[in-house]
Amino acid sequence: MNGQKRADISIGLPVKIVLKQDQRTGKLTSGIVKDILTKSPSHPHGIKVRLQDGQVGRVKEIDK
Repeated sequence: MNGQKRADISIGLPVKIVLKQDQRTGKLTSGIVKDILTKSPSHPHGIKVRLQDGQVGRVKEIDK
């Protein structure tokens, strides 16, 4: 799953996000979802989340 649908993401889910400063390189950061920040049901660049360590970015991959 690519993280573009809000329904696919839940709190406590392990994900890979791209941070704002890493958008050019596409470097992914792994973590556990603490908060879902995007209110709309989908977003073409990925749903914005806050990880448990406080980092904020858009979900690119959902780990299973």
